[in-house]
Amino acid sequence: MTSKAKSTQQADGWSSLAVPEIDTLPAPVFLRSESLSPRQIFPEHTHRWNQFVYAKAGSLIVTVESSRYVITPEQAIWVPTGVSHTVGTFYGAEFRNLYVADLSPLDMPKACTVLRVSPLLRALVVEMEEIERGHEKTAYIEKINDLIVEQLHRLQVQDFHLPWPRSTILRKICESLYANPGDSRGMEEWGSELGASARTLARRFEKEVGITLRDWRHRLRLFRALEWLGAGRSVTTVALELGYASTSAFTFMFRQEMGCSPTEWVAR
Repeated sequence: MTSKAKSTQQADGWSSLAVPEIDTLPAPVFLRSESLSPRQIFPEHTHRWNQFVYAKAGSLIVTVESSRYVITPEQAIWVPTGVSHTVGTFYGAEFRNLYVADLSPLDMPKACTVLRVSPLLRALVVEMEEIERGHEKTAYIEKINDLIVEQLHRLQVQDFHLPWPRSTILRKICESLYANPGDSRGMEEWGSELGASARTLARRFEKEVGITLRDWRHRLRLFRALEWLGAGRSVTTVALELGYASTSAFTFMFRQEMGCSPTEWVAR
């Protein structure tokens, strides 16, 4: 199902989207597609089924209980039945949602989990979109649904995600750096701007996010690299916008983290 949800402007500049009113799933696996504009978000809500949160293009920011994640098109988040969550985007995204009934047996994680999206699952999601536009036989649709469930079971779990703070003051830092990842300011500079001591900010950041600002910035740059490379930007452009002094320095970092060069990653 492709939809365009109504939005309501919030005081913080974000637009709150109406959560779709679906009482029951029409099929064990149900696709809902939507184009999200910059700074649109679905407010906190739950479902009576599992949710596979995925963006075909762009990045999503997902709040799950006390954690926040930014996920690229390489990734998705599995949200089990009944778990409270929000989904939004900073710069727009082609949002793809798989609603999955509590099938028996459904061998999936019992907690919210970041997963690597396989090329086959990506292709199956595209096929489901095509099915929506046509009049395929029920038997074929059921086969696609079965393949999707099998693929879900095979997806690789990833610890690699970008945690996000909950407090307003730290979100200001992270949103600013997300918009401009080449910004090299440290806690001293941020403290002067935000009216807090560097020590206090650093302590609060590690408590809320789980890692230091330096480590978070490193992870952020890799996330933005994946997003921008996936959007077709050149390696040189990405390297400079991320704040690297040279393409070779960026390539070295990328190879250390991803096991291949940016050019190889794009080709793959």
